[in-house]
Amino acid sequence: MQNKFSTRMLAEIGVAVALAVVLNFLKLWRMPQGGSVSLEMLPIFVIAFRWGAGAGAFSGLIYGLLQLMFGAYIIHPVQLIMDYPLPYFVLGIAGFFKIKKEKVIQPFKLLAAVLIASFFRLIIHILSGVIFFASYAPEGQNVWIYSTIYNASFLIPTTIVVYISLLIIMKALKNK
Repeated sequence: MQNKFSTRMLAEIGVAVALAVVLNFLKLWRMPQGGSVSLEMLPIFVIAFRWGAGAGAFSGLIYGLLQLMFGAYIIHPVQLIMDYPLPYFVLGIAGFFKIKKEKVIQPFKLLAAVLIASFFRLIIHILSGVIFFASYAPEGQNVWIYSTIYNASFLIPTTIVVYISLLIIMKALKNK
């Protein structure tokens, strides 16, 4: 993991964050109360794998803050943090995984990194749903179950699509 942000690293982070914003507009599926299936996490993961957890977390943080400019739904300052910068910040966790061995991508290590980072994002969204959006749960349904099902319904497909895309992209970048 890098100790300081180099010019090259910052340039790649800038491009990755811009790409994440663009990919967010290309939604494969949109949920009625927020959330969607898209490739927005892809560039953040690429930064995390190339430059480490710190750079990945920083990329996610910046991307999450930029999302506030593009139709954010805010009802409370803590909800703002839990739904925008924090879930993308935790994607940097993937940078702790060593997914390459002798310049060859290890698909199962890549999968573990993506699953664990996405799981932390899911947990944050579930908590936000329980704390701030409990009124959307159907009458009589446990709010924890509702929030879990709602958030998993877009994050699981997103994670699968991003993982498959990462396999392709990381193999193409293996010598970079």
